[in-house]
Formats: sequence, structure tokens, C-alpha cells
Amino acid sequence: MLVFFEAKAGIRRDLSLALTFASMPHGEGARAFPQRFAGKRDLAGLGPVLACAGTLEARLAETGNEVRRVERLRYRVFFEEGGAIPGPAARRTRRDLCRFDGVCDHLVVVDRMAPTLDGSPSVVGAYRLLRQDVAERSFGFYSSREFDVEQLIARRPRMRLLEVGRACVAETHRGRRVLELLWRGLWAYARHHAMDAMIGCASLPGVDPAAHADAIRWLAASGGDPSWRVEPRADRRAALNGDGPPTALDARAIVRGLPPLVKGYWRLGATFSPVPAVDPAFGAIDLFVAMPLRDVEARYLQHFGVEAILPPLAA
Repeated sequence: MLVFFEAKAGIRRDLSLALTFASMPHGEGARAFPQRFAGKRDLAGLGPVLACAGTLEARLAETGNEVRRVERLRYRVFFEEGGAIPGPAARRTRRDLCRFDGVCDHLVVVDRMAPTLDGSPSVVGAYRLLRQDVAERSFGFYSSREFDVEQLIARRPRMRLLEVGRACVAETHRGRRVLELLWRGLWAYARHHAMDAMIGCASLPGVDPAAHADAIRWLAASGGDPSWRVEPRADRRAALNGDGPPTALDARAIVRGLPPLVKGYWRLGATFSPVPAVDPAFGAIDLFVAMPLRDVEARYLQHFGVEAILPPLAA
């Protein structure tokens, strides 16, 4: 998920991460990064081009070079603009290195009118996509580092889950057009692979959960299906002081202050787990989010310019 962090009290807050992820533990770096980027990537019969709007194009990354351009964009957004702390390998290469990149698919938005030095179109937006079948064959879900996702898998063993994360948009292209293309590409991908639900982590800035206590409680209480909730792992659990939902007046203020795509997922009917996790490396408080695709209302999808997906939801 994408999150726009809004400026407050003179502190600049930029587009940053949200469905999912935290950073790699420092020290894994390039030595843990699988060298799986040679030649064309297997797109499982989809794409590569999924949607177009003017000079912008949503597509799946086909080559290792495209994935590396995604990693450079993520480095600029997460480490140079945001508050994430790069490890030595990331700092040296100026890329957001992660071993999961070798097994995930990468949905990108490129601008054909903004070429790079080698003449290829600039990558101006990205999502990282991890299907459950791929996760089970490799490293598991990335969000399992913070949350007990196995709880959810055990409750819904026939589900086809899609983990969405590492989302970012270049500073020069932040606006509705890139976001709509990312959503259109995401929906085409989910439909092609017959996914039942998307999961990930909605991130809020800073490592103090008290700063977001009302928003966290309100999101958890505002709808969704509690059976999709999961608990954070003990070493990442972020305790909230006090209890009870915010007042009606507070709720209106919360909605206005939510980052645009967190607000969008709420409108789409996502379930937010009530207990957050802390991600010190990325300087974020994370909420686990699940969104069964059959429950998404068509009128909200139309807001993003995409068609509804109604795959058969597994029991």
C-alpha cells in the first residue's frame, strides 16, 4: 500500500511505504540477495503491459535491469526522502536491496517521455507483489517478520493470498494518475492469478504508537471482518495505552488526516488489525491489513479507474 505522510509542524513527510514492508535486518545485504535477475523474468502468462494513460504505462518488470531501477527508486523514496536507515550494502549501491526482490513480481509505472541515460523509460512508481504459492516455495511472506500471518493461513487454508508492498512513487510524479495506474495493474494481476485477498502492512510515520493511537483504534473498529486479523510477533508488538474508540468528532478528524491510500483501503472495506507492530529500521508503526477481493465495492474501484474483480472466495 501507498501512504502519503502529510506535513505537520514544519516536519516534511513524503510518500512512503505501507502495504507492506519493513527493511531487511542489517547485515543480510547483498550476500543474501538471490541472483535471479538474468534474462527475462517469468511473468506467468501475464502482460507485460497492463494499463496506459498518456505517456505513463503500468507494466510488470521483465528484466533484472528494470528491477534494479525499482530498487533505486525505492532507495530515493525510503532512505533519501524518508526516515529509513540503509544498511551498508544499500548505502554502497544506492539501491533498496532485499532478497525477496528475486522471487516477487514487480509492478511498475514508467514514463515514456522521461528516459534515463540509457534511453529506457524512467520508473516512477512501483509495487512489489508476492503470491502465496511463490511465498511457500521460497522465504514465506515478508509480513511474517512482523505479524503471525500463519494464524490467518491456518484459519483459511484454501485462500489464495497476495502480499502487496514496498510501494513508492517518484517525487516528480506524485498524483492521482500514477496511483490509478498502479491500482489498475494490481487488479489485472490479481484477476489473472485468481487471488482471493490482498494482505500487507499499512505504515504510519514514527515509532511511537501513541502518536497514532486514535487512528489505529478507529481503523480497527470501522469495519471489516475480525476473522482476518492477526497478532504482531512478540518482539515487534507496539503497545497502546488506554482503550476505547475515538469520539465521533475525533473520527471525522481522523478520516481527514489519513494518508490517501490508507483512506482508500478503508473505503474499499479492508480489515485493519488493532495491535500494531513497530519497525525501527524504517521508522514506522505498521498495521496488518487484509482485503478480501469479493468484498470490494465497485463504486470505490471506479474511483481508481479499475474494474471490479469477483473471484470465487475460498472457504
